[in-house]
Amino acid sequence: MKILPFRKNLLAAALAALAATLPVVASAAAATADSAPRKIEGFTLRDYRGQEHSLPNADEANVVVVAFLGVECPLAKLYAGRLEQLQKEFADQSVRFIGIDSNRQDSVTELADYAEAQQVTFPLLKDPGNKVADLFGAERTPQVFVLDQSRTIRYAGAIDDQYGIGIQRKQPTARYLADAVTSLLADKPVSLAQTAAVGCQIGRMSAAKPTGEITYSKHIAPIFQSRCAECHRPGEIAPFPLLTYDDALGWEPTILEVIAENRMPPWLANPAHGEFKNDARLSDEEKTLIRTWVENGSPEGDPADLPAPREFAEGWRYRDPDQVIRMNDKPFDVPAEGVVDYQYYVVDPGWDEDKYVVAAEARPDNRAVVHHIIAYVLPPGSDPRKDHERRQMLVGYAPGSPPAVFGDGRAMLIKAGSKLLFELHYTPNGVAQSDLSYIGVTFTEADQVKSLVEGVAIVNPRFEIPPGSDNYEVVAQVKAPKDLFILRMMPHMHLRGKAFRYEAVYADGKREVLLDVPKYDFNWQLSYELAKPKFLPKGTEVVCTAAYDNSKGNPSNPDPDATVHWGEQSWDEMMIGFCDVVAAEDERQEVKAAVIE
Repeated sequence: MKILPFRKNLLAAALAALAATLPVVASAAAATADSAPRKIEGFTLRDYRGQEHSLPNADEANVVVVAFLGVECPLAKLYAGRLEQLQKEFADQSVRFIGIDSNRQDSVTELADYAEAQQVTFPLLKDPGNKVADLFGAERTPQVFVLDQSRTIRYAGAIDDQYGIGIQRKQPTARYLADAVTSLLADKPVSLAQTAAVGCQIGRMSAAKPTGEITYSKHIAPIFQSRCAECHRPGEIAPFPLLTYDDALGWEPTILEVIAENRMPPWLANPAHGEFKNDARLSDEEKTLIRTWVENGSPEGDPADLPAPREFAEGWRYRDPDQVIRMNDKPFDVPAEGVVDYQYYVVDPGWDEDKYVVAAEARPDNRAVVHHIIAYVLPPGSDPRKDHERRQMLVGYAPGSPPAVFGDGRAMLIKAGSKLLFELHYTPNGVAQSDLSYIGVTFTEADQVKSLVEGVAIVNPRFEIPPGSDNYEVVAQVKAPKDLFILRMMPHMHLRGKAFRYEAVYADGKREVLLDVPKYDFNWQLSYELAKPKFLPKGTEVVCTAAYDNSKGNPSNPDPDATVHWGEQSWDEMMIGFCDVVAAEDERQEVKAAVIE
C-alpha cells in the first residue's frame, strides 16, 4: 500500500463531481401498466404541427409502439435516438411508432424543438390534460407500450437497460422493447410483459384546487431559489429551471419524489458526524412546506410576496482570473449516446517561476455534457502515464460547485516548470456535441501569503476486488507529522464505490469519525468543507476506509465477473481520500482558540 504523506505539495481545493447521467429526475420506483392485458380502444391527438393522428387500425400496422416522452427529461432525450433506431430496424415489418407528450409543463413549441434537436421522425403528439396517459396508465418518461394487432397491450415498461439511475452502460444487455416487437411479429407470446419504467414522472394536471396558506410566492420560491436554482436555471446542467412559478408547475411529483428519497439536493454525508459549510440538505421544515404546497394544489399566492430575484454570477464567480488555460487546442467531440472514456490532456501553462494560487475555477465549455473536470498539477519531471502519486489536484468542477478560494492569506504553491493534466468525464445526452473546457487561476505574491494549503492524498492503489464481492474494504492511512488543521475532504472512487469513511485516530487511541459517506454515488462526487477547521495534533492518524460492491446486485457495475484493480477509467477503480490541510503554526491564534478543545 502506497501512502502519500502530508507535505508541502498542494492538492486541490474544491471538487464536487457529478456524473450527469441522470440529474435529478430518474427513479427506480417506476410504475407500469396493469399486469392483465388491456385493449386500447383508440385516441386522436394532434402533433406539434397541428396535424391529427389516430391509433392505427388493424390493417395499418401489425404492431404499434407508443412511447411517452418529455422534452426536458434526460432519459427521454437519451432514448429518442434509440427509438429512431428501432423504427428503422422494423421499418419494413408493419410496425408503427408514436410518441406522446402528456406533461402539462411542455408546450407545443418545446415539443417541436425536442423533435428537431433529437432528430425524431415518428409522430410526436401532444396529450392535453394527460387523457391518453391516463388511458394507458402511463406514469413516466420514457415509458413504452407495445400493442398487438388487436391493440391490446402486450408489453409495458423500459426500452432497454442501458441507462438508469446512475447507470450508463456501453451497450444494453437486455432489449426489452425490441424483443417484445420481435415476438409479436413472429406470432409468439411476449416472454417479459412488464419492466419498471425508469425516468421522470409525467406532469399531470393537478386534481386539487389550489388552496391554503402555503404558497409558492411566500414559502416555496425562497426554498427553490436558495437550494435549487444554482443548477436549475437556463444554461446549467439540471434538466429544467426552477426560477418561476410556471417553471415549477408539472414537476411537483418529481420534486416530491427526489426530496423524499434525499436525492435532491445532493448530499451524501451522514449527519451524525461533522458539520459542513456546504451542507446542501433541505431541513425537515422545508420538506414539509413543499409537501403541503403540492398537496394543496400548488397555489401561486401573491406575487408581491416573492423574494427579490437571486443574482447569479455570469462568467467567473470569484473575479476575472490572471490566467485562463484551455484543456486542448481543439474541442472534443462527444457522441450522442454510449459511454465515453475519460479524456486526458497534458498542457504546459508556461509557469517558469513558482506560483502562489489564491483561487482557481474550472469551467465547462458545454455544461450539458460535462460530468466533471479535474485539473492536476504535474510537478517537473513527472510522467503523467506512470507517476500517479506525484499528481496534485489543482481544481475541479461539478455542477453547482463553487470556485476554489482559499482566503485568509492562504495560498497553494506550484513549483516552476509544472504542467497541468486535464481529466474530463463526459456524459452523452442524446445529441452529438463538442466541448473545449478550461480553468482560470488567480495568483498572489509570496510576501502576501500567511499560510500554505497542503494537499493530501490518502491512497491505496494496490488492491484486488474479487468478482462478486459486495462489500470489499480497502484501507489507507497517513500520520500527521505536525499539528494541523483539516479544512476539506473529498472521497474518490468509481462505479463500484459503495461507502467511504474518514477517521482520526489520536495518540491515546481515541477514534473520531471526521466524515462518513454510507451510500457513495459516483455521479455525485462531492467535497465536504468543514464549518470550522478541525485540529489534528501531531501523531494523529487519518484512516480512510473504502467499501466496494463488485457484485451483480450493483446495477452500475460494468462487469461483476472481473477482478478489479486500480485504473484511470470508470470501469477500473480508485481509492483516494483527498483532503486539504494547513499547518497549525501558520494559522491565526484566534482560529486555533476557536477549534481546539
